[in-house]
Amino acid sequence: MSTPIKYASRLTLFLMSLSALLLLANPLPATAQENEGGGGEENASNPLAKVNNTDIRWQYLDMAVGGVNDIFIDGAFMAADKLKVKYELHYWESDVTGSSRNNWESFVLKPIYFPKEGLLGDVKYRLAVGTDWILDLGDASKGIGTGSDQIGPFFGVALGLPNKMTVIPLVQHFMSYSGPDVNTTGFRVIAIMPLPDDLWLKLDAIVPVDWEHDEAIPASAEIQLGKNINKNLALYVDGLVGIGGDRPYELGAGLGLRLKY
Repeated sequence: MSTPIKYASRLTLFLMSLSALLLLANPLPATAQENEGGGGEENASNPLAKVNNTDIRWQYLDMAVGGVNDIFIDGAFMAADKLKVKYELHYWESDVTGSSRNNWESFVLKPIYFPKEGLLGDVKYRLAVGTDWILDLGDASKGIGTGSDQIGPFFGVALGLPNKMTVIPLVQHFMSYSGPDVNTTGFRVIAIMPLPDDLWLKLDAIVPVDWEHDEAIPASAEIQLGKNINKNLALYVDGLVGIGGDRPYELGAGLGLRLKY
């Protein structure tokens, strides 16, 4: 097993073990903060949170052949009370073709509209509709990007539960408007739990159905453990794993620095 694979595997197991220990050893007190982020604010790891942030991230993905280093900016700002704009810019280093290649991979712009929010009994809710616009910047023949420019309309809802956990189910459909055909429906569930000492734990499961490739299901899951350093700064680590026979990658690991403003 190569060194990157060993590193990703060990880090993933470490994160899962540490997160489980934190949940078991540090149950949330009755005075825990009202929202899913430390310091009383919403957590930007929730894509439907009303926040302004810029994250600088690195992820390593171990593919079936070779690997990918994804260095990217992942941010958002509130353009209005009901309109959020998210953006991503990805730069890849990839050796999946047998030689190392470097290039910009994609730019993503995601407007999100919040038509309604309120209370259903003890559960807070926020409805969201939006779309991804994905501009491919890479070269698929070199193992970077998909070769397709895409749009991805979606619908989701953020649910703030009485136990302080936030659960976000989302449904999104991706289709290409240039390049190779893309026709994929993704089902996603995110759960974020605040922990003591301004820590948080996030679980993110994605189950896409690829209609262009015999209804393949390239499923994956992510676990994230983060800490709010202060009201303007947070740090987190990611562990990622591909699931099933159509998995998009084997294992992955990542780091993130979050600037909040």
